[in-house]
Amino acid sequence: MSDLIVGPAGIARFAGRSLPCALGRGGIRADKREGDGATPVGEWRVEFGYWRADRMARPRTMIPLIASGHRAGWSDDPDNARYNAPVSLPHPCSHERMRRGDTLYDLVLVLDHNRHPPVPGEGSAIFMHCWRAARFPTAGCVAFAPPVLRWIVERWTRDSRVVIRP
Repeated sequence: MSDLIVGPAGIARFAGRSLPCALGRGGIRADKREGDGATPVGEWRVEFGYWRADRMARPRTMIPLIASGHRAGWSDDPDNARYNAPVSLPHPCSHERMRRGDTLYDLVLVLDHNRHPPVPGEGSAIFMHCWRAARFPTAGCVAFAPPVLRWIVERWTRDSRVVIRP
């Protein structure tokens, strides 16, 4: 099986391994809303990702990766036309920086949650990324220790999905 299965206890299963992960501070929810801190229930595809070329070598993966530059951002403003999509910085509305001072987005994968088309208020910026500390809660993403995330990325297949279960 090529899916990454994420459960509410903060354990993901992938490629025959059980991997600790961090989830949203709002738990896992089927009714995801912007700002609730919840990780959304569902089956999600990885669309593409970003990596910090100044901090690490490009991972070997079939996932399309973009080197995150200083202008890379992601709109999280439900009232903005570019809601839940990449934006160039500076950007006048609420957004996330994809090139951060910390290590959370040194490797980050964009999930297709609420993307095609995005529904304002139903959640944005749902990513897989590096964790702040072991199982430290996220704002709704799924996070892993950096070496674990790299291990996952290097084994990702065209058929792989992120399956988040309540």
